[in-house]
Amino acid sequence: MFVDSHCHLDQIDLDSRVGGLKGLIADAKRRGVGHMLSVAVDLQSSRSLPSLTADYPEIFTSVGVHPLHKDSGLLVSVEELVDLSYLPGVIAIGETGLDKFYSLDTIDWQTESFIAHLKASQRTGKPLIIHTRDAVDDTIRLLTEYSSKAAGVMHCFTESWEMAKSALALGFYISFSGILTFKSATELRDVAAKVPLDRLLIETDSPWLAPVPYRGIKNEPQYVIEVAQCLADIHKIGLDELAKITTQNFRRLFKLPSS
Repeated sequence: MFVDSHCHLDQIDLDSRVGGLKGLIADAKRRGVGHMLSVAVDLQSSRSLPSLTADYPEIFTSVGVHPLHKDSGLLVSVEELVDLSYLPGVIAIGETGLDKFYSLDTIDWQTESFIAHLKASQRTGKPLIIHTRDAVDDTIRLLTEYSSKAAGVMHCFTESWEMAKSALALGFYISFSGILTFKSATELRDVAAKVPLDRLLIETDSPWLAPVPYRGIKNEPQYVIEVAQCLADIHKIGLDELAKITTQNFRRLFKLPSS
């Protein structure tokens, strides 16, 4: 079975989706996707996701505020993140990080928010989910300064091998999305080839970034299979082996039972 290590189920229009959330999970299972991590992007989703997914043991959740979700200038506190992290089904802190590509003007707020998440991870022992874009040096500097034994994952990775090496040295895993399948992603596939098998994760980041051949439609966890196949081809291993490896990696990182 496969694990979609990063999706946003509350961002999918479940009301118009055939079968709603139940149908989405059923379609994912039919393609071999047994579990998924639905990631929070703000305080509202941090509070609501556990109740949305409470009846579905296939779904894990996280708590956090995305660096592009500055909410009326409000800054999440360490204490609030810690309290939210103990809601049922929550296994991670994030998504958090730095984004200078889309929102350089909020970088001070982003940095303060990022530090709060880093401290919450230190306090709870729960891994981090990191978003980073055009902020390599600052991201690695803060991860080093506020290092946590829990480490975490560099999600939807699109940066250089140099950044990947720095993250790996800090104990982080590297997760690849549908971007890996894009024709233009030659350099990213070169990076993916260098990441050790025991540090790889796969994700959809759905409802965005649908992989080839589904580009142009709403992404879903079931399409993580296409990411997995691309990654298996890159590493010259079978799809079943890639499924086993990435599932084991997910369970190891997030401290879940092996089966």
